[in-house]
Amino acid sequence: MAAALFLSACDVTQFGTAKAASKAETGGAAETPAEGPHGGRLLKDGDFSVEVTIFEDNVPPEFRIYAYQGGEPVDLKQVDLEVELERLGGRVDRFDFKPKNDYLLGDGVVTEPHSFEVMVAAEYEGNTYRWEYSSYEGRVSIGAEAAKRAGITTTLAGPGTIRETVKLYGNIVPDPSRVRRVGARFPGVVVAVDKAVGDTVAKGERLASVEANDSLRRYAVTSPIAGVVTERRVEPGEMAGTEPLLTVADYDEVWAELQVFPGHAQRVQVGQPVVVGASDDPQAKTTVSYRAPRAAGNGQSTVARAVLANRQGHWTPGHFVQATVEITEREVPIAVERRALQTFRDWDVVFIKVGEAYQVRPLELGAGDGEYVEVISGLKPDERYVVDNSYLIKADIEKSGAVHGH
Repeated sequence: MAAALFLSACDVTQFGTAKAASKAETGGAAETPAEGPHGGRLLKDGDFSVEVTIFEDNVPPEFRIYAYQGGEPVDLKQVDLEVELERLGGRVDRFDFKPKNDYLLGDGVVTEPHSFEVMVAAEYEGNTYRWEYSSYEGRVSIGAEAAKRAGITTTLAGPGTIRETVKLYGNIVPDPSRVRRVGARFPGVVVAVDKAVGDTVAKGERLASVEANDSLRRYAVTSPIAGVVTERRVEPGEMAGTEPLLTVADYDEVWAELQVFPGHAQRVQVGQPVVVGASDDPQAKTTVSYRAPRAAGNGQSTVARAVLANRQGHWTPGHFVQATVEITEREVPIAVERRALQTFRDWDVVFIKVGEAYQVRPLELGAGDGEYVEVISGLKPDERYVVDNSYLIKADIEKSGAVHGH
């Protein structure tokens, strides 16, 4: 089908309000462009005219231009034609034409979006003709104050770091080297137990008193570390033998013990950065300190471990956690913030900003992470694009009808 380059179908808009082109900008009535026999824009100068269409039925968009003299088709071999498209930001696409069937075919693809200032120059029978007009889609004009009130912010496109990550899940467990099961030095009768489960104790503090069977002398059972009493297995009057009486644990450091399933087993390695979090806890940045070489028991998953500082007591043993492990880190020439991306028609896009104009820009995207996405094509370094509230621009364009039908 042929898509005419009609400005009336792709108006420039103010924020929330359609802004008509040409005469409407100066208070007059907007003119509807003349339409040719093939549904394209008809440009006339005296008896000579050309009809500009973009054809994209099962082919990449291409210019097909028809030429007439006195309303009748002319010998296309006698027509020398050139088209220039100036896009927002200053890029200019130039097209030369050769006859094909009953039209002049442009020598390149008319890349999306079809939003540009158009210049058509033609020579026929010794006469020179020139036309200029605007054809916009996916473009909106927003004043600086309106953009500020709407919370629209921008940044410059440039290099970025893409981090490939995997999600793991597991639990908080104590560091076994920080857990002590405290028993009696000599068998005897427990005379007193000074601490209960949950009590905080200092290193060397008395936990219980025992009367030795042999000497009948009392001695103190003290804590070998500072920590919290997590288990009490004896009461006064009971016998103290070889079994532990109490357990003391130091939770100033704990482990996130994470399950690594076979698909990620060779990718998760010691030293990789990891962010550990839970629904009711803050996130903590650390590294993978250990990965088991094989699955435990009959299971399929192996274990990875991350050490967490816990002096503030945020991490409680037994709690479920999730972790994001950074597998690789790669620098890319251009990356955009993921929150800037929108969908427009069937494209992934950002909105570039030049002056007070905002224009949809289709992108070919590569790998991404939670924050950034690689741009393979569609954006150049130092082009300014919208980061915050880009959805407002999309909504305004769609509301105003500044969308080119395809």
